[in-house]
Amino acid sequence: MSSEHLPNYLRAHRKWSALSQDEVAFILDCQSSKTVSRYERYDRQPSLETALRFEALFGIGLREVFAGMFEQGEKIVVRNMQLLFEKLRAAPRDPRTARKIRVLGSFLEKKRHVLVGPRR
Repeated sequence: MSSEHLPNYLRAHRKWSALSQDEVAFILDCQSSKTVSRYERYDRQPSLETALRFEALFGIGLREVFAGMFEQGEKIVVRNMQLLFEKLRAAPRDPRTARKIRVLGSFLEKKRHVLVGPRR
């Protein structure tokens, strides 16, 4: 079984809340229920402002509501941190570069699960 998440869980949270798409659109000050439908079907990504409104509505952090998007973004960030870390390690050292290496190394240690996958 895959550990991949859906891009978002907006529909599930809306259904759990017993709200219609029209009601969510009204609460979020969206143009119409069609906009909410597009978010739920992953056809459209909400702006940061709208995403924060979803967080305010459901009382659940963006990381959970948009779990799949977070997971994908985290993989990109960790991959690029790893590439920068390797590049800096090969560069001549000065105090600033040494600090970057320490900071990135610390970040990567915390994100090791992203590089190697979840433990079974």
